[in-house]
Amino acid sequence: MRTKDTTRLCGDQSAEAVRQRLDRWLWFARWIKTRTHAAHLIEQGYVRVDGKRAEQAAKQVGPGAVLTIAFEHRIVVVEILGCAERRGPYSEASKLYRVIEDSASR
Repeated sequence: MRTKDTTRLCGDQSAEAVRQRLDRWLWFARWIKTRTHAAHLIEQGYVRVDGKRAEQAAKQVGPGAVLTIAFEHRIVVVEILGCAERRGPYSEASKLYRVIEDSASR
């Protein structure tokens, strides 16, 4: 049985067509366990978009944006490659981003 690939990578679609709320993207990409937790991290200033602090969970992000996520003992910098329509398995989620830097790997 084939599963439907719900990732929308930046191909022939315009950048506006694949924009998504930041809290949803973090949850769909499996960086955060719950969408509520993602919203709290954003509102507390632990997430930056293109070097600027994201102040609202509803901020729209899309392909090409660079996120800096500060966890308790780790800082991760990722580039968004695409958006998803649902929260799928890790194999789908890993196609949504490219890790630029990860302080845990030092």
